[in-house]
Amino acid sequence: MDKLIELFESWMSRHGKIYESIEEKLLRFEIFKDNLKHIDETNKVVSNYWLGLNEFADLSHHEFKKQYLGLKVDFSTRRESSEEFTYRDVDLPKSVDWRKKGAVTNIKNQGSCGSCWAFSTVAAVEGINQIVTGNLTSLSEQELIDCDRTYNSGCNGGLMDYAFSFIVENGGLHKEDDYPYIMEEGTCEMSKEESQVVTISGYHDVPQNNEQSLLKALANQPLSVAIEASGRDFQFYSGGVFDGHCGTQLASWCSSCWIWDIKRLGLYHSEKFMGNKVGRERIHKV
Repeated sequence: MDKLIELFESWMSRHGKIYESIEEKLLRFEIFKDNLKHIDETNKVVSNYWLGLNEFADLSHHEFKKQYLGLKVDFSTRRESSEEFTYRDVDLPKSVDWRKKGAVTNIKNQGSCGSCWAFSTVAAVEGINQIVTGNLTSLSEQELIDCDRTYNSGCNGGLMDYAFSFIVENGGLHKEDDYPYIMEEGTCEMSKEESQVVTISGYHDVPQNNEQSLLKALANQPLSVAIEASGRDFQFYSGGVFDGHCGTQLASWCSSCWIWDIKRLGLYHSEKFMGNKVGRERIHKV
């Protein structure tokens, strides 16, 4: 027990954790112990990926999902793109890495706001804007959180389709420097007339259940994607190729996708916005 307490105290110091009462600290210690047991047991049986004690190790899985999984899908109101899939007839290259091509900004941190839908949208727009203009510009997730409220719900989740439509219909998105992220919902400030915006003319949905179409799209630009990330292993993912449990209910996690390598058939990298200390890159098996 003494070693566990020492490990917990060391983990608290490393991640800057401070609790308001001894009761809260004891509760977090019990959750920490349970999470550590899950990590140790999982690492004994998996071989392609591994888990670790990250900044979420004092959260129950229920708390983690409630705070960080921000995809919200309402299929009754979802507006799919009516445009034909652009990359249907393009050739598939052996590999592409949009980071090396300068189309991916630095990793961002969404904090405990369930805004992954906004970060995923912005990452895709940043990427296509760099491809078209040659300029990599960090754009404002906060503007989407504050202003795109017809169907999306700020820190309580949203869907990228609605966000892309919002950007088109409202004439663009401001730069992050002009409308910075605050990790919570704020008041919409659409009146930043003096600030430049980045525009898009529309968006396309990749055909469903079609891996070749996904790869063709990814070979031509970074993508906005959603994955079922409600499994407990996602909370503590530390490295490797994640081939663990993945369900089919997409009410969980959204990210961006920006690497394809035919030598590693069926693998791609997916950017993660939960925090800047853990999981800067995930590799998922498609």
